[in-house]
Amino acid sequence: MDASTFSKHVSLHFVVVLLGFTAILGALITLSAVDLVWYRMLMAFVGLWIFFLIRGIPFRLTIQKIIPLLGIGVVVALHWITFFHAIKVSNVSVTLGVFASTTLFTSFLEPLTQKRRIFWLEVLIGLVILCGIYLIFQYEFQFMEGILYSLLSALLNGLFVVLNRNISLRHHPSVISFYEMIGGFICVSLFLLFSGGFTPEFFSVSNADLFYLLILGFVCTAYAFTAIVDVMKVLSAYTVVLAVNLEPVYGIIMARFFFPEAERMSGGFYLGTLIILISVFSYPFLKRKFRKKRI
Repeated sequence: MDASTFSKHVSLHFVVVLLGFTAILGALITLSAVDLVWYRMLMAFVGLWIFFLIRGIPFRLTIQKIIPLLGIGVVVALHWITFFHAIKVSNVSVTLGVFASTTLFTSFLEPLTQKRRIFWLEVLIGLVILCGIYLIFQYEFQFMEGILYSLLSALLNGLFVVLNRNISLRHHPSVISFYEMIGGFICVSLFLLFSGGFTPEFFSVSNADLFYLLILGFVCTAYAFTAIVDVMKVLSAYTVVLAVNLEPVYGIIMARFFFPEAERMSGGFYLGTLIILISVFSYPFLKRKFRKKRI
């Protein structure tokens, strides 16, 4: 492995750590999930806009191309809101452990959108993931609300992945993210406007929350999104997907350091999470193996 490839691997795992760190920030920030996502999306699209200006990347698209991206942005906003709400009502470990089931939902949503038959391996992996989720339910029933919101967030994330995959080859990935952030920001803004959420207290953010929001919006979102794009110029999509699957692992480890008491879980939880993670990691390996056999 040459020095350039090695540095890209290091950059990739640093980005995955940042993605896992978003859950930590979600627990540290005292704002509600909706308010948090509004600030995150605002800072993210501003950060991406600055990135385009610095790098000279053209980002103007026709209205026909922008509208679908804005719609996907609404899915992103709902995914983030349910994700952070799950953290608020349970904890980081429960949310990330269950959220790893995104693969389950993607494996069923992708055949539906691409109008192909569901592969038997996807059904098998899905059943194993369900066993892991069942174990978490059994041993951490007191976090039932968080588990359900995390499952909903995983479903929305799976939908986002499938929709983005169908559109990602048409435009620069950072441009796609830029308009998706705007779409989500508009959606959350309209909700807050009509629900009376734009109060003086809404804009009275504490210094600590502002500091965490800046890290979340600019570093863990705008920078992370653009860094992933840069890494994929050298590393394969397969390598990137495998690394991103480590997000729950990094997040749960960090949670034990940041919140040692609140994140102390039962053995059944870790067993259930391990089953989910093994399923998630084995899926691309097995899928690749069976594809080679078909060829």
